[in-house]
Amino acid sequence: MPQQQLLHFLQSTGSISPAQAEEIAPHFHFTTLQPQEFLLRAGQISHDYLLLTAGLVRAFAHDTDGRDITTGFFGQGQVALEVSSFFSRQPSQENMQALTACAGWRLPHSQMNALFHTRNEFREFGRAVLVRGFAALKARMLSTITQPAAVRYEQLVRTRPEVVQHAPLKHIASYLGITNSSLSRIRKGPGH
Repeated sequence: MPQQQLLHFLQSTGSISPAQAEEIAPHFHFTTLQPQEFLLRAGQISHDYLLLTAGLVRAFAHDTDGRDITTGFFGQGQVALEVSSFFSRQPSQENMQALTACAGWRLPHSQMNALFHTRNEFREFGRAVLVRGFAALKARMLSTITQPAAVRYEQLVRTRPEVVQHAPLKHIASYLGITNSSLSRIRKGPGH
């Protein structure tokens, strides 16, 4: 089990020292997901904070017409989490499903709460991770408004090659907010 990745993640914000990371790490439990296995289904409450060490997870919801819309991809070194449900303890509107075989470190909600209340450094770590996630979400939202689809696709290819390699094109298209045929045209364009 690659515990080194967990220790590195815990120290990534600068709030947790190597010694503190060694004390916190045993609260996480190693877990695996098979391809197509659900981490969370819409209507359920999110109970797990999952640091992925391998694999790719897709988050998705259904629009008012029942279409499957990809809302996010989570890969190695990222936290697969439906933040709203996890922290508010409300049923999720999203699904989270493994696209590939996945492995990672799971922290149940109850353990996270205990760590937040007993360890100031973990509380600071959690805040920093949430701020980083919020900033990434805001950047993605703005790029959807301000950048053409071709630019968004190129950025995805450049920054998230594991998504382009492992996710079906229909999921990538819905994530980018475009049709499958538009994505096909973009992929056939210059440089592809």
